[in-house]
Amino acid sequence: MATETASDADTRGWREQWFGWFDGSLFTLIVGSLAVIVGGGLVQVSFGAFSMTIVEAWQAVFNPQVIFNTEAWEAWILGGEVPEMNKRSLIVWNIRLPRVFVGALVGMNLAVSGAIFQAVTRNELASPFILGVSSGAGLMILLTLVVFSGLSAFLPIIASIGGAIAFLIVYAIAWKNGTSPVRLVLAGVIVGTVFGSVQTALFFFADDIGVVQSAIAWTTGSLTGTDWEQVRMALPWTIVAMGLALVSSRQLNVLLLGEQTASSLGMSVEKVRFALSGVAVLAAAASIAVAGIVGFVGLIVPHMVRNIVGSDYKKLVIGCVFAGPALMVAADVGARLALNPVQIPVGIVTGLVGGPYFLYLMRKQDKMGEI
Repeated sequence: MATETASDADTRGWREQWFGWFDGSLFTLIVGSLAVIVGGGLVQVSFGAFSMTIVEAWQAVFNPQVIFNTEAWEAWILGGEVPEMNKRSLIVWNIRLPRVFVGALVGMNLAVSGAIFQAVTRNELASPFILGVSSGAGLMILLTLVVFSGLSAFLPIIASIGGAIAFLIVYAIAWKNGTSPVRLVLAGVIVGTVFGSVQTALFFFADDIGVVQSAIAWTTGSLTGTDWEQVRMALPWTIVAMGLALVSSRQLNVLLLGEQTASSLGMSVEKVRFALSGVAVLAAAASIAVAGIVGFVGLIVPHMVRNIVGSDYKKLVIGCVFAGPALMVAADVGARLALNPVQIPVGIVTGLVGGPYFLYLMRKQDKMGEI
């Protein structure tokens, strides 16, 4: 029998350290999520005002002259004039596919944001919506649309500021010689309720019915009319937020052990909690800036992933990166086709799906709340 050399042992140890957490359940989740995303995307590109068969639409998607066209990708990602291509490819790639990409980015951001907030508060009921972040970002966006329409080009930054302000208020209300998971959630509900009331009041100051309709779309969450501009708005913030979330998985795991245990391990709990909350706010704001307030995604996706892969945040964050887009793309297919040709906001679909699902979880489990 061959003996293991020191070099082999080192290699095996390195693999276990970095990939030992990658198991069959996570692989199955990733493959299943990718299948839903691709399938939902192909359904999305098959329908629209311009008439083409499903085969023609799918041929346009997989057109190698477009996929490998560096000038086209440079125009879409960086902005600029799109090079010439046939009409079907132009419609599919310039109008229909960006909606799928935006949906995937939104789902990714909301799911990871919810997962971080649940670790920070050690409460599986936490989400950007529950903690007031969505309301704060949404309020700033509505102010921009209704009062400061000239600043609409800076919506991601404005949304981030609004979400950060909301969470700072939540943090200040919850602070009492430190914070606690329960106080953070209760403060978030209070701030979210107040900001939601102010959002409703803003409708009375809008004279243009178009502005009111746009504002309603923001408060319910919608992907209608999204294009490559929204992809460019959300993509940089998404990359930063996802990268920070992945490298912070160890800190998130330590927070789940409780404040006393985390402190005994040398962690500055309040500083880490505050920094990780900033990552979650950034992710949520990137989503809200391009799609408005989409409910339940940040709440139920981390819970679904946790039931499949467990509570280890190395696996949980990666699972959310794939499961969030899958849920969002699938929900947007329903929003687009349920009452065709009328398109309903995707936030209505996620609410209709998420509400009963969460009620089922609540009835199924004897104890919900603290992780």
